[in-house]
Amino acid sequence: MWRLPVRTRLGLLAALACALALALLGVASLDTARSALARASLVLLGLLSIGLLAVIARLSAASAARRARDGSAPAAQAAELERLIEERTRELSALSTHLQALAETEKSELAHNLHDELGGLLTAAKMDLSWLQGRVVDQPSVQQRLQQLGSVLDEAMDVKRRVVEALRPSLLDHFGLPTALRAYVESSCAQAGLKCELAVEEHETVPKDIAITLFRVVQEGLTNVVRHAHARAVRLALDSDERCHLLELSDDGQGIELADATFRGSHGLAGMRHRVRGLGGQLSISSRRGEGTTLRVEVPKRHAEATR
Repeated sequence: MWRLPVRTRLGLLAALACALALALLGVASLDTARSALARASLVLLGLLSIGLLAVIARLSAASAARRARDGSAPAAQAAELERLIEERTRELSALSTHLQALAETEKSELAHNLHDELGGLLTAAKMDLSWLQGRVVDQPSVQQRLQQLGSVLDEAMDVKRRVVEALRPSLLDHFGLPTALRAYVESSCAQAGLKCELAVEEHETVPKDIAITLFRVVQEGLTNVVRHAHARAVRLALDSDERCHLLELSDDGQGIELADATFRGSHGLAGMRHRVRGLGGQLSISSRRGEGTTLRVEVPKRHAEATR
């Protein structure tokens, strides 16, 4: 009965009180000469009223419980839907991380093949060209064409080198992240006419999975600076403390509006953020209009130690 609404409980209690009062008044109003059977009839009427009220109360309680169950169904469905969404999100995140790692592996293999196989073919062609040039010294027209061919081979070797470096920076594999970042930022800033300030700890040891992630973040961030920031200077800092590796890339450009839908929907930003989160780290961006933008990345060392 206590599951019933307050108004229903009050109504039932009032009806019960009235039935008891009527029974008691009926018993008190009987003459002493009346038979005990009449008194028993009135008492029985009161008991029947009480029983009827109890049945009504039970039915009302069952109806209230049923309504409560029906009302909780949407909440249970919403909880189940939320659980499914979280599960699918984790699956997609794991798939994305796997695909990124697979892409980096394929890039590394392709860069290796281009460097070894295509590089070997181009080197052999240059050697044959030098041999031919030594055999046609007395033929100016042939020498001119061979010189043109030599220029084409030089351009092909330069294209090969740039493609290989874009796929997998050789400095990153051979000399580590600090050297690779320094060379990349200095080269990119020189081409874009930007001043650069580097605060990179040269002896910083970074595991390979974290190193390639931080390098790609700098690539994406610096590309955005060159294309959109209208900056004059860039600063890159790489350091670490007891718990994490720290990277910070800042510029003095026009800044960005963090709440802008175009910025928040950027695939480049989403890719950077997912890469960092895949390592258990955090990526944050701070910016104000006219005061530049700062990109900060923190990756915990405990992950690095676990993946060595």
